[in-house]
Amino acid sequence: MNEEYDVIVLGTGLTECILSGIMSVNGKKVLHMDRNPYYGGESASITPLEDLYKRFKIPGSPPESMGRGRDWNVDLIPKFLMANGQLVKMLLYTEVTRYLDFKVTEGSFVYKGGKIYKVPSTEAEALASSLMGLFEKRRFRKFLVYVANFDEKDPRTFEGIDPKKTTMREVYKKFDLGQDVIDFTGHALALYRTDDYLDQPCYETINRIKLYSESLARYGKSPYLYPLYGLGELPQGFARLSAIYGGTYMLNKPIEEIIVQNGKVIGVKSEGEIARCKQLICDPSYVKDRVEKVGQVIRVICILSHPIKNTNDANSCQIIIPQNQVNRKSDIYVCMISFAHNVAAQGKYIAIVSTTVETKEPEKEIRPALELLEPIEQKFVSISDLLVPKDLGMESQIFISRTYDATTHFETTCDDIKNIYKRMTGSEFDFEEMKRKKNDIYGED
Repeated sequence: MNEEYDVIVLGTGLTECILSGIMSVNGKKVLHMDRNPYYGGESASITPLEDLYKRFKIPGSPPESMGRGRDWNVDLIPKFLMANGQLVKMLLYTEVTRYLDFKVTEGSFVYKGGKIYKVPSTEAEALASSLMGLFEKRRFRKFLVYVANFDEKDPRTFEGIDPKKTTMREVYKKFDLGQDVIDFTGHALALYRTDDYLDQPCYETINRIKLYSESLARYGKSPYLYPLYGLGELPQGFARLSAIYGGTYMLNKPIEEIIVQNGKVIGVKSEGEIARCKQLICDPSYVKDRVEKVGQVIRVICILSHPIKNTNDANSCQIIIPQNQVNRKSDIYVCMISFAHNVAAQGKYIAIVSTTVETKEPEKEIRPALELLEPIEQKFVSISDLLVPKDLGMESQIFISRTYDATTHFETTCDDIKNIYKRMTGSEFDFEEMKRKKNDIYGED
């Protein structure tokens, strides 16, 4: 360990593992350490079930009705992958897909007036949906056609809208869309957590809806994918990539000190030894004095013995409760997966509710979501701080990832990865370049 590395990475969360994989592919000498004996950090999948009970300090051991403890892999942070999103591109381009198997999530639902409805995202579904009246459907269909044809390189497709200036609120007005339709378009298709986007230029929202539709078009049932055996498989896949390219991994390593000289990181001390480095990547838990709290997320893991009502007995789904429907500022999300994904015992389902905390009583805030899941066999509640770095790390060369937010997909995590990459290397993250570098070593397929 008493060696010189280009980059040292602390923590094996998804952000850290993807960055160490990419840096290794880029020819950097990488040392990756974690104080825990398992991969995944905050984004780990916990197995066996007994460990989950211990982690949440639930007395006793799981009842026999829960089946074998080893059959469980429970994610601490619930997220799905957008089929056409950035993380899937990273997986495909680095060929980390060879280590993983995915299933398509069976449906996406939206909450309205106490009930849940399938999210319409194709013309045919929009016309059949009971979310809207007949005339509303026609207007929504027109809007979907406009979004599908929109091409930022071809002003003829703008139809009088200036993507960089016209706000999304004005676009909704142009198509004469009502409040309910605006709710599910902004929150269940564009996947915004709040309504701040309404007064921003429409360009990003249109692209988000396109991403949703294109992701949906890939597999049909829903735009989301989920890896068999849980999300903990993702960081491990990228860790293998790093190892293939010469990265060194050490779990169960207590980190005693990050050594900084003249304001710049020069190494990390662990068990009396010092590994030297030029740059450091880590999650907030390793540098508590360099991060600040910007909010909290509540997550409740619920074990069920039944599918969620009104989802056509889906063995996996997402439910979005738009903030307007429950008088909040931010949405409540439910991610549900089951024994079909090798993460639970036969006949069992795991539903994870998450949202950004807004009051002093977070558990009350998520009640509308929990009511959709009744009866619940066992609940595991966690409230985590949302931490962000105090500075960009340009001087210290210490690059800190952001805590995982309440969204149910990895797009914000990928934005963070690309952002750290740019700060570290000075250049934009380029998927194609990553592909080329891999081919240099492996040759073409």
